[in-house]
Amino acid sequence: QVQLVESGGGLVQAGGSLRLSCAASETFLRATAMGWYRQVPGKPRESVATFTSGGSTSYANFVKGRFTISRDDAKNTVYLQMNSLKPEDTAVYYCYEHIAGRIYWGQGTQVTVSS
Repeated sequence: QVQLVESGGGLVQAGGSLRLSCAASETFLRATAMGWYRQVPGKPRESVATFTSGGSTSYANFVKGRFTISRDDAKNTVYLQMNSLKPEDTAVYYCYEHIAGRIYWGQGTQVTVSS
């Protein structure tokens, strides 16, 4: 059972930055994809940024140029650097790993951007 633990959320003013971290309980070697989703109440979870097994990255259009996904395999940790934050970025952010046809989720971390 893979466990993912997010941290780094909080309250920030518009235009500010936050860095989210997601620590995994095991190596990323088995993952075919990993990354970040976000969700606001009443709306479906939406993809924010992804690493594929080949190491390429992809971003949602609404975060391109502002957010950067990165990883430290030695620490089994994936990061999401969020810059130029906007009030509409307010959401619970979840990290995930896709391993052998199953998706594992973290518990989520709240990001609130004030105007």
